Amino acid sequence: MKIEPMYVRRVLEVLVRAIALVLCTTALFACADGNSAGHSSLPPGNRDAGTLKAYRLGVGDKLKLVVYGEQDLSGQLEVSTVGSVHVPLVGDIAARGASLPELRDKIQRRLADGYVKSPKVSIEILSYRPIYVHGEVKNGGEFPFKFGTRLRDAVAMAGGYTYRADLGYALITRDGESSEMRIGTGADAVVMPGDNIRIPERFF
Repeated sequence: MKIEPMYVRRVLEVLVRAIALVLCTTALFACADGNSAGHSSLPPGNRDAGTLKAYRLGVGDKLKLVVYGEQDLSGQLEVSTVGSVHVPLVGDIAARGASLPELRDKIQRRLADGYVKSPKVSIEILSYRPIYVHGEVKNGGEFPFKFGTRLRDAVAMAGGYTYRADLGYALITRDGESSEMRIGTGADAVVMPGDNIRIPERFF
């Protein structure tokens, strides 16, 4: 059976229009999920599975330090309000903003500088710095962070929404940043240590 060129062109035109409609609809839903002028967006949690792999230390993080063969130098550390950790024998070492491997290398170099011959160091996080939830929640305040915490979990820890709450989005200020990120509450957003989460009031 011979297919007319005109028929083929019409089929292609229909397909192109259908694809364009799907793309436009997707873009509209993305915009409706919470972005507005003056706020940046927070990516969905499922796309952030590796976020904590590059985790940067902050004030309040508690760490476990092991210096192999040196029990007196091993123990618990905490990132202080000035952003440092106090290591026995060598003193304060800047920690805020560093990754665990970076801090480990700093400690190792300091110990090797006339204190311990060929030191071998490991460091891990015992507990993360807390998160803060306030605004239109029933029991706002400071809450412990656990790996895998989502926005909905943070709201639940704060007792849930008040009747005045805008259920459509939340505003998050990430530790070390000055601008708020706006995220739709329907998204599976990951909460990070030190996050300041504000639930806004709805306007009637």
